[in-house]
Order: sequence, then C-alpha cells, then structure tokens
Amino acid sequence: MGTLDGIRVLDLSRALAGPYAAMNLGDMGADVIKVEDPVSGDTTRGFPPIWNGQSTYYMSTNRNKRGITLDFSTERDRQIGLELALRSDILIESFRGGQMEKWGLGWERLHELNPRLIYCAISAAGREGPDKDRVGVDLLIQAYAGLMSITGEAAGEPVRTGTSVVDLSTGAAALSGILAALYQRERTGEGQRIDVSLLGTTIAWMTYHAVAYFATGNVPGRTGSHHPSVSPYGGYPTGDGFLVVAIAFDSHWAKFCELVGRPELIDDPRFARNPDRVTNRPELDPILIEILASKSATEWATIMDAAGIPCSPIHDLAQALALPQVEYQEYVTQVPHPDIPELKMPGIPIKFSADPSSVRRHPPKHGEHTAEILAELGLG
Repeated sequence: MGTLDGIRVLDLSRALAGPYAAMNLGDMGADVIKVEDPVSGDTTRGFPPIWNGQSTYYMSTNRNKRGITLDFSTERDRQIGLELALRSDILIESFRGGQMEKWGLGWERLHELNPRLIYCAISAAGREGPDKDRVGVDLLIQAYAGLMSITGEAAGEPVRTGTSVVDLSTGAAALSGILAALYQRERTGEGQRIDVSLLGTTIAWMTYHAVAYFATGNVPGRTGSHHPSVSPYGGYPTGDGFLVVAIAFDSHWAKFCELVGRPELIDDPRFARNPDRVTNRPELDPILIEILASKSATEWATIMDAAGIPCSPIHDLAQALALPQVEYQEYVTQVPHPDIPELKMPGIPIKFSADPSSVRRHPPKHGEHTAEILAELGLG
C-alpha cells in the first residue's frame, strides 16, 4: 500500500532520469511495469560494478518495479505495448522524437484511446525547436547548459559534478510534473502530455546565477566550494582535514568571531556585513585559514555545532552512509533480492504520515515478470 496504490505506470525509459522518476512513483505505491528490449535490456544493465550478475548502477534506480521484455520491431509486441498503455495511468518514455509514433504509441493516438493517460516524454533539449533532435546525456548537458563552467576551482579546469545531477534532477522534475498532472486529472478527468528535458531542467537550476547575470551582465565563473553571494561559505583546511563553514547571516558571523576569539572582526568594515565579506573574500580567507588551523575538523565541528553555527567535516560516502541520523531516518534501506542477500540502497527520502512509502520489490531481473504480466493481459 502507499499514496499511489492503484496507479499503474508504464516505464519505457532507459538509463537514469526516467527510471528514477518511475522508481519514486513505485516507492509511493504505484504498480510500475518496466519495459525493456529482449536482447539488450536497459542501457545501464551493463554498467559496472556487477554484483552477483546485476549492475549496481541499474539496481540503484529500478526497485519497486516489475519487468517485461518487448520487441517493438514486431507487430505482436507493439500490440502488447499498446494494451499496456491503455491499462495504464502514466507512461514515461525517453526515446528520440518520433520513435513512439513509428511504433503506434505516440501521444496523440494514446490520448485518443486512453484520455486519462498522463504521458511524460523526457528528452535532451525538448521535443520542439532547433535542438529537438539533439542527443543528450548527463555530462553533455552539464557542458552545454553551462553547469561545468561554474563547477571546479577558479584556477582549474571545468569539471563534472560528482554525481549525475542533470539526469537525477530531470527525473525529479518529471516526478513533480506527473504528480501535478495526477491532481489535475482528479478535477478534469483528463490526462495530459508532459515534456521534460535535461537542458530545461539544468537551465532552471541556474536560478540565482542566471538572474545575477541578467542584472549585471557579469558571466559567473568557478569558485570551488565557495559561494558567489555568501561568505564565509565554503571548505577550509583545519589541523587535520577540511571543514565546511556556511555563514549566511551576519548574526552567525558575529557569533563565529566571538567563538574563535576574534571579536574585532565583527565590526571590521571589510567584513561587517555579508556583501563586504563577499567583496573582500581574498582578504578574509587567509584569516580564517589561520584560525581554523589551530584545531581538527572534528573539534571545530563539535564547538560550532554547540553554538549553532552551520559547519561540517567533509565526510566520504562510507562515513555519510554510516551516520546515526541516516540509520534513524532509514535513508538507507535493505532491499530483498533473490541473488543478493545484503542488497542495500539509498532509501525513500519522503516521509508520509499516512500511507507511508515502502520497498516492496527488488529491481527486476531482465524480463523477470514477462509471463506474469502477459497472463494479466490474457496472453499467458
């Protein structure tokens, strides 16, 4: 059971953005049917590392789904795909523009046959316009949309973010649109088409960078772990490692200065207000580095946490996954799997007071539920 119990999702997407959106719908209780090619399967099934025959990359975005294989080059399987679409509430696809129409599964036909269907199309840059046929993956769009130009050290090269933020944020945007369309359908009885693109999502995430550019004409550059509008707000070396300090408010700055024994910095005209600290960060940073070198990152974190000053040591992934708060909130979950007894995955980040989300199914093996789903269609 879950918030979306009784909702069926047909997941025709591949790789990361679409599968991530579909997995979240499954986490909320929807019956998600993942459709894959009988030969190749999802693109990510071959991505290493491989654990007991299963790609960890693939498994990370495909729990709470049932799996079926269909060969859309055959009339029989196209008809099965059509039958599944007619029995679904939501369809998610990420094929090149026009491909679904060639298979007889395009939006206009499906909307005519199943007016309640919510059809979510995920693409690189949008299904209309000069770039409608652009091939796009996460890294390419990070470069194309300007994200890499603001990521990395100022004196270094543009770099990719540490995780696939373009794909995952596009999946989150698709999820948001789908849930809004479900609510709209409750009022109108009609489904609708949703277009979501990697480019559009990344441009939307530029928020304050883009508005500042429109206001000033200044093209933002790379600032490492620091922030273009807030200071001190970044990573600083301590006696044994790096500490992130995130002081966005002048009241926190005053408290910080008292705490480290440098009260004279509170009223120093170079640093008194946040805009001053941003302008004079080249002068401020050496002072902070000298101060923070006197203790370890853990010592500083303990002291500042007690004073309510936002800070944190920089954890590696193993440390982050082992945090007591992560365990308490069940942000890591155990997933039952026939071939992997100890399969763990990042859990469900949304906590519902009623109809809580749950992990009910392991990521399906290739075509694992084909016979079961065909039987439901009367084709077994």
